[in-house]
Amino acid sequence: MKNIKNVVIVGLGAIGMIFASRIQKCEGHNLFALVDTERKVRYEKNGVVFNNQRYDFDYVLPTNEGNIKADLIIIATKSYGLNEAITMIEKYVGEDTVIISQLNGITSEEAIANAYGYNKVLYSMMLGHISTRINKGITHDGHIIIYFGDKDSNPDSENVLRVKALFDKVGITYKIPTDIKYAMWQKLVANVGYNQVTALTRADYSVLKKGGKTTEIAVKLINEAIKVAKAVGINNTEKILPDCLAIIEQMPANAKSSMLQDVEANRQLEVDLFAGTICKLGRKYGVATPYNDVVFELLTAINERIG
Repeated sequence: MKNIKNVVIVGLGAIGMIFASRIQKCEGHNLFALVDTERKVRYEKNGVVFNNQRYDFDYVLPTNEGNIKADLIIIATKSYGLNEAITMIEKYVGEDTVIISQLNGITSEEAIANAYGYNKVLYSMMLGHISTRINKGITHDGHIIIYFGDKDSNPDSENVLRVKALFDKVGITYKIPTDIKYAMWQKLVANVGYNQVTALTRADYSVLKKGGKTTEIAVKLINEAIKVAKAVGINNTEKILPDCLAIIEQMPANAKSSMLQDVEANRQLEVDLFAGTICKLGRKYGVATPYNDVVFELLTAINERIG
């Protein structure tokens, strides 16, 4: 089994920095931050501020002038940056490269596999407390768990074992679930409810904890998404709602969802990944999604305002 030595990260937001800050400190690994020319100039001047500490990385461009072949590529962009990221990594993909995506939703793995093959892609997602942006810096309390696995949820596949060995060494907390597709759908369904309703109402998690109208709307969105998950063929869908409700109990009351933070910062919302996915699959499998249909229209209108 080939050890992971060269790691390429695309995206230095909160999620990318959780990986980068740990991997950079670990001897025996080469970390490269893959960026465009504009970001390279900016980052080399200002660094990246994470938890009040400046980080400087080995910034590389898509042209790959150093002829680097990555053992692991981590894509941690927003959804609207995925297609660009898939193009950017092309010259870094080698015979033994493993690719994991930390994008929300359930569609990025297929997009990456269409370009580079399923044999290189692991399904992956992150659960943890919400990060915040202060001025140009990012803060995060470090409470995260990475869930990952291959498309057949085989815990002993070589790519799974290679990533497991890396995470053990650099100190990244992870779980290898018995059903990675269930885990990813459970997160998607939670985001469909909580991210979207908090973005529309501008409520933090304390409002959801109260169990009033905001929570009621979130549950309606969640229940529609569960019906879609069942139609798609996801197992144990009866567990999804209790698992989603448990997430709210675990969240800090004053925390804000990532989509609410995007609204407040006038950043584009990942509406296509949440309601967009549920509505599209609902139409495909004949499942009505009226609440998600309306939310998709409302959040799309917000994106038009943001521009």
